[in-house]
Amino acid sequence: MNLDKTLKNSKAELLTYFRDRASEAFHVIKEKYSENQSKKRANAINKSLNKTKQQLITTLLQQAEKENWTNQEKLEILLMITYCHIVVMIESRNSVRLYEYMDFSRRVGELWDPFCQLCFDYPLNDLSLFIPPLFSDAKKKLSDEITNYIGALTITNEQKDELKKYYDKVWSLVTSGEIQLELDLHFTQNSSMYVVDFKSGFGSNEKGNLNRLLLVATVYKYLDENYKCMLFVRAEENNSYFNTLKNSSVWEAYCGIEAYNKIREYSGYDLKSWIDTNMDWANDFKPEIITHFQEQNLLQYLLW
Repeated sequence: MNLDKTLKNSKAELLTYFRDRASEAFHVIKEKYSENQSKKRANAINKSLNKTKQQLITTLLQQAEKENWTNQEKLEILLMITYCHIVVMIESRNSVRLYEYMDFSRRVGELWDPFCQLCFDYPLNDLSLFIPPLFSDAKKKLSDEITNYIGALTITNEQKDELKKYYDKVWSLVTSGEIQLELDLHFTQNSSMYVVDFKSGFGSNEKGNLNRLLLVATVYKYLDENYKCMLFVRAEENNSYFNTLKNSSVWEAYCGIEAYNKIREYSGYDLKSWIDTNMDWANDFKPEIITHFQEQNLLQYLLW
């Protein structure tokens, strides 16, 4: 396989390459784990294919560096590699442990997120990734502000101490669980800071996740008004949890084609057009996989 710019059009060749690697790995995995250890077999083949993909990408990017490829040239090849890797990984996992809807819907969501993020790893527009703040640093900043404010009030020291105690009680309620400010994507563009959470879709029981997202976005807003919190959702139709976030004052929420339009607006790349042109799950998967997905009504999760 030639690692050059034409690889972006080499879907058949890449599918064959990943399938051959998977076949090699299966010989070793089947000797190590018996048929009744299907979960261990599935984990092993996933790890093997992930390693294969990473080695391919590392070698490719080294070549791209030597030849000064543009971000678009790198991105379009990486999208094709990633898509072919996804196809073969799903096939391989299904061959040792059949997918059912809970596992499959969760897995597709895990795969859609990093696929979209490639547009921001190799953007066409001018943007920079940044490391998100730690909650401990955010808490210290907010605590220092309120402590300084209380200290400047024209009240007695006893009253100031009481106010600080009440403030500490509120913090103890907020931080009763671990709060993680790190979301899926963080980038700066035109003096604004964006934090993005990717989600395949909203289930029927996500109240805890909803409250977490509202709290995280609120903390960001208190830290700096320049933070913009955005939610990109794959599914076109969503439930009340999505609408609550969309109608909140702290999140900008987009789903379906709106989410892809925002990816294009910020990264500069039309990911939806690439998907429509290059992805063909029905013909790229092996026929037996499609049959299983049709019987289990799983194809709905492949509407990217």
